[in-house]
Amino acid sequence: MDLKITCIPGDGIGPEIVAEAKKVLDAVAGKYGHVMHYTDILMGGASIDAYGVPLTDEAIQTAKDADAVLMGSIGGDTTTSPWYKLPPNLRPEAGLLAIRKALNLFANLRPAVLYEELAGACPLKEEISRAGFDMLIMRELTGGLYFGERKTVEENGIRKAIDTLTYDETEIRRIAIKGFEVAMKRKKKVTSVDKANVLDSSRLWRKVVEEVAKDYPEVTLEHMLVDNCAMQLVKDPAQFDVILTENMFGDILSDEASMVTGSIGMLASASLNDSKFGLYEPSHGSAPDIAGKDIANPIATVLSAAMMLRYSFDLDKEAEAIEAAVLKALQEGYRTVDIMSEGCTQVGCKQMGDLLAGFVN
Repeated sequence: MDLKITCIPGDGIGPEIVAEAKKVLDAVAGKYGHVMHYTDILMGGASIDAYGVPLTDEAIQTAKDADAVLMGSIGGDTTTSPWYKLPPNLRPEAGLLAIRKALNLFANLRPAVLYEELAGACPLKEEISRAGFDMLIMRELTGGLYFGERKTVEENGIRKAIDTLTYDETEIRRIAIKGFEVAMKRKKKVTSVDKANVLDSSRLWRKVVEEVAKDYPEVTLEHMLVDNCAMQLVKDPAQFDVILTENMFGDILSDEASMVTGSIGMLASASLNDSKFGLYEPSHGSAPDIAGKDIANPIATVLSAAMMLRYSFDLDKEAEAIEAAVLKALQEGYRTVDIMSEGCTQVGCKQMGDLLAGFVN
């Protein structure tokens, strides 16, 4: 199978971690008889330095012409970088917003996995962390409160701010379908999170999700109020498989879920449109303070590449091979500095990439 992938190395540690992800993908291609076609584009600070804008129209078209996009990280030090003296629409992060809009990436997938080998980094009680967890938060990314009409007015000498939370059934249905499709590739359970006891938008959300659920009889659906979900994430995270929720709730819950893993350098993510197309990136930032030192953790980007194989190309066995390689590296005690613990072997970014590529079977 020919896989056409646009890569965005980006800024900071981005080029280093994308290089290692490519190394692992090439190992998969060699083992399973695929051909990887990579095309690099600039985005963020690198694009500002080259073209004066965080993302060019030509770069967007290159991304559209691919089957999927693999990204490292963008941005720099917000206090010292000249990029952050520019107007907001010309700063690095504007490129990310632009590509999400141009590619219609409405579904954000954020896995949160606690590996047994890294359980010591989990801030939860040992009896909770010992059970481990493997969940995925499916967040609607282009609607809701963040994209509704907003204004600030003054009435009778008092300032008032208004933000509008709006969802239509089409927006809800398409993210629900993604949630159930992903659940079919996992443990076949969806927890739909809303605030249906208060919000009309949540009551519509719940109705549409129940309609979609009828098309996936193998998947178990449960509803949970968002405040309860926030509590359950720290009380019993092992109960969750796919958490399906709207934009603002997903923003908050995905950060909470990432924190309970204790190691953001291990967390992948994906943003999908209504086809198989997606943009895959680690959850962490560009870490400019360690760029070029060969100490970055490439595992989140490598796991993002595994998500790409699974969700954009339906190559489940190949994705599992990458995930198994990561697990083997951890089991054999190899660690980058951010996840280093006593008795383990510390390796750099490039060496970790070499190990993971070598462990692909």
